[in-house]
Amino acid sequence: MPAANGGTFEVTAPATGAVLAQVPRAGAGDVDCAVRAAVRGFEAWYRLRPAEREAALLRAASLAEAEGQARFLDTLIDESGSTITKARGEIAYTVDLLRTAAGEARRLYGETFPNDDPHRMSLVIREPLGVVGVVSPYNAPLSLLTKMCAFPLAAGNSLVIKPSEETPLTALAFGRLLLDAGVPPEAVSVVTGFGAECGAELINHPDVRCIALTGSTNTGIAVGQAGLTKMRRMQLELGGKSALLVLKDMDPVKAAKIAAQGIFTHSGQICMANSRIAVEREIYQPFIEALKAEAESLYLGDLREERTVYGPLINARAVEKVLEHVRAAVDGGAKILTGGEIYKGLVVKPTVLLDPPRDSLAWREESFGPVTSVVAVDDLQEAIDVANDSEYGLSAAVLTSNLQWGLHAARRIASGAVHIGTHSFQSNALAPIGGVGLSGMGRSGGHYSTEEFTEVKWISVDVGSLPC
Repeated sequence: MPAANGGTFEVTAPATGAVLAQVPRAGAGDVDCAVRAAVRGFEAWYRLRPAEREAALLRAASLAEAEGQARFLDTLIDESGSTITKARGEIAYTVDLLRTAAGEARRLYGETFPNDDPHRMSLVIREPLGVVGVVSPYNAPLSLLTKMCAFPLAAGNSLVIKPSEETPLTALAFGRLLLDAGVPPEAVSVVTGFGAECGAELINHPDVRCIALTGSTNTGIAVGQAGLTKMRRMQLELGGKSALLVLKDMDPVKAAKIAAQGIFTHSGQICMANSRIAVEREIYQPFIEALKAEAESLYLGDLREERTVYGPLINARAVEKVLEHVRAAVDGGAKILTGGEIYKGLVVKPTVLLDPPRDSLAWREESFGPVTSVVAVDDLQEAIDVANDSEYGLSAAVLTSNLQWGLHAARRIASGAVHIGTHSFQSNALAPIGGVGLSGMGRSGGHYSTEEFTEVKWISVDVGSLPC
């Protein structure tokens, strides 16, 4: 439906600049209308039996599996600059997430605990929070949105979704999928607009009981501060500066291929991308030679070509941020091994920096582009120290065939996840995805998600004296 003020904004394709659609530019009145509907929708959705909520989510999964390409594929490619391979992957992961969440509708387990008073029984139950405000990102606009919505729905909450202004068409299509699957119309709303006019109104609305946000750390801090003043629940999956440790027992060519996948997938617009790489000196030189060759071999073509590895960054501001990080690192003494410039349009060449200053933006801040930094280290302990040289802690990885080394590093790296034998960009519908430090708070995936979106309630009952 149109915005109350009649405002609209354009959605453009990052690959071509073409205008894809005009969508409503929602404001405070639109958000209030959506939240009030969600309050009513919560009652309708929560009162359904768990089996009915499960069935609706399973229908959504079946629709996504049968019709996902027709509903989402072109939109993902055009709106977010996804390659066809990445878009298909998002659709497949969406099906997996919906089915996993459907099972969680039956698993909102409670418990009992013993009382010293023999005449009293104590129960602990889980209840949904109410209206959840979902603020979703542009980099994986379908799969991340699904993860942020499916588990709160499974727990019995209603939703108001505010997608990134860069990718509202995917969110609108996902909202339609849920309605087609039988989720009550007022239980899910999508409001399209900008942060100050729309997102802030949602975050500050008095009837929103929880905010789920995936986005930048700066946005997360602002959302967290606003939420704290109202003591509302928050689940924040924020930025990362993930480290990849390459230990001396690894084949450097194999390691380089893994490292390239972990940073150049979707042009590095992934919060778990391994944007810092620490390599033991014994294999440092062959590794960087192999990584250079791997980066320069990547095919950057049409998004609908199967062999295209990645496409454009989301907009010109994102390109300028990436290039500024590279320039500042070089000014500080880093060497560009390869890349460091625009390929065409909003596509930046795969870029590898050697030895950037440890206080540089390229080392400390999330570039969110196809840029990684490589440093040499003397031993495993120094590699761990490099991994922990960050305020972020979303994901990390260790490339080694020695399980003892890998587990030693995994236990000592401050991160929400550590992956041994592969890169840091990993996801799983059952896994507790989330970070430490500036990478956020809370976990998403499986029962970790449904627990995030429920309130624990203690109920005690005086059962009276037992008959003799």
